[in-house]
Amino acid sequence: MAIRLSNPAAFQRILSGPSRLVIKQNQASPIISNITIMTQRSYYSTEKSEPSPPPLLTKMKGDLKTAMRAKDTTRLSVLRSVLAAALNASKTASPIRTDAQLVALLRKQAQASQDAIDGFKAAGRDDLVEKESAQVKVLLDYAAESGVQVLSEQDLEILAGQAREQVAAAGDTPSMGNLMKMLVGPGGLLEGKDFDKTAVAKIVKKIAA
Repeated sequence: MAIRLSNPAAFQRILSGPSRLVIKQNQASPIISNITIMTQRSYYSTEKSEPSPPPLLTKMKGDLKTAMRAKDTTRLSVLRSVLAAALNASKTASPIRTDAQLVALLRKQAQASQDAIDGFKAAGRDDLVEKESAQVKVLLDYAAESGVQVLSEQDLEILAGQAREQVAAAGDTPSMGNLMKMLVGPGGLLEGKDFDKTAVAKIVKKIAA
């Protein structure tokens, strides 16, 4: 039996309604996909922005495993101490990101051991003198093999003079603060080099206005 509709146009709109809704949902999906892709790209971009560790630090991590297998207690003790100090620095505002910074840490620890040696000698503890001396040798060997340029006091005097000239040329007063900023600040003349900070301060104090 045939069914007669009082309003065929309204019925047609009912039938066509859901399909339009589906079309709108499908049209929205590329936008969602684009958002997902952009979010993933941003995430990966953030990951890639992490700086790589200094080559010397990577080498020392590898040497730690070698020292453990060889049961080299002196080298093992030194490496654990240095790596622990580097890890602690990574949690501060001054992380170790270059070989030059790592070499500065090595020399700092070597100086601490040398100070301890002086005390042990005064106390007649030859056994501890020998132990600390062996650790100092390991620390200084790593510093020497780092490839970081070592500056002599004469080199520092030359660079300090250049810093004074640059500060004056910029129209600034060659004060100790301005000179130190030019030398050891970010992008300074001494960046990436191995030097004695005490000697730098002494030289700058002598030539500052």
